[in-house]
Amino acid sequence: MDADGVSSRGGADGRDGAGGADGGGVNGGGGADGGGYRDFTPEEAARGCALRRAQTPWVLGGRLAGLALTAGLGLTGAGAALVTAVGGLLGGTRTAQVLGGAAALVLLGEALRLPFAARVRVVRRGYGLVTQGWGGWAVDVLRGLLLTLVLVLPAAYGVYALTAWSPQRWWLPAAGAAAVLAVALSFLFPLVVEPLFNRFTPMPDGALRTALLDLAGRDGVAVREVLVADASRRTTALNAYVSGLGATRRIVAYDTLLTTAGPREVELVVAHELGHVVHRDVLRGTLLGAAGAAAGVCLLGLLLSLEPLLGAAGAADAADPRSLPLLAACAALAGALAGPPRCAVSRRLEARADRHALDLTGDPRAFAAMQRRLAVANVADVDPPRVLELLFATHPSAVRRIAAARAWESARGGAVVARPGGDAA
Repeated sequence: MDADGVSSRGGADGRDGAGGADGGGVNGGGGADGGGYRDFTPEEAARGCALRRAQTPWVLGGRLAGLALTAGLGLTGAGAALVTAVGGLLGGTRTAQVLGGAAALVLLGEALRLPFAARVRVVRRGYGLVTQGWGGWAVDVLRGLLLTLVLVLPAAYGVYALTAWSPQRWWLPAAGAAAVLAVALSFLFPLVVEPLFNRFTPMPDGALRTALLDLAGRDGVAVREVLVADASRRTTALNAYVSGLGATRRIVAYDTLLTTAGPREVELVVAHELGHVVHRDVLRGTLLGAAGAAAGVCLLGLLLSLEPLLGAAGAADAADPRSLPLLAACAALAGALAGPPRCAVSRRLEARADRHALDLTGDPRAFAAMQRRLAVANVADVDPPRVLELLFATHPSAVRRIAAARAWESARGGAVVARPGGDAA
């Protein structure tokens, strides 16, 4: 639930944040059930709306600038000239062009997006959501950049080794490799990537740890361990998630959640996450991701066979390293177009996980209180306008989630109101 001003990272990829308080909401209206802001004070609603208005232009600006740069390099001769120039500096071989060109594209994209990300950070710091200093942030940016290069450079080398083998049929083995890589990354992410950005410590023995393990046991979910992430050194936002597949599965709670929310609310956050496991969202998401990666490579194979595109990019064929910027542009544009459908699927999965949490705990009042606490602590826009929700939100809004809890209880003869400034009643 690390809201970036438009959506929170989420989805069924094993790293989903249960809170789902999308930081990208906008001004609230009547709410999903006509109840509007009865669950939030006017000040709380206005604060989330103000944060969205302050940061969304910078978030979207960064995304659009990145797409514009990638498209400008890929659909004109500028990208080919860049690959040729960088490759020449590194020796002029085909391998130098591929690796140098790929690194140059990554570095240029990062350099362009960095000012936008820094501005978003300034805005969020003004709302008390950032605790990390600029030095620590710079280290995180560098880590992310290095991780991107570690993934991109071998991938680029492999793709152009295949295009050298067959400029027409390279995408066939590449599609299979992309699917395998997607599955491998999903399995390895909690073991290799997460520790690069957070320190994890076992949750001490006690009532909460026992309750979380009992909750998983009642749900029939095998959990390797319960960990606490040191999120407070970066943010005040609240979150928890279940990550990993099979033997790597573990429950992870932000230390900010443990110090802010009550034990019952923490249980409800975890119950939501267990819903993803019970419904096999992580596994299905991994398999869908693998299928999507393979399909994406097939699409790229088709696009890189089109003479008009190759001519515009200044490349002879798919085996020409100068086609690399075109490949990157097509991948980026396809990813952007796939964003809204992915978000729509994610919202449905999150709503189903919410229902699972309600069914598992039978406590819609605490669930509503938990959603309220997460939204307020994360300064979420509790009822975003529909257009931004459809395009970018990975989770239903807080108003919609509380309305769902209210409907769940009403169907059983009760009523739920998450009182502003207090717990559900």
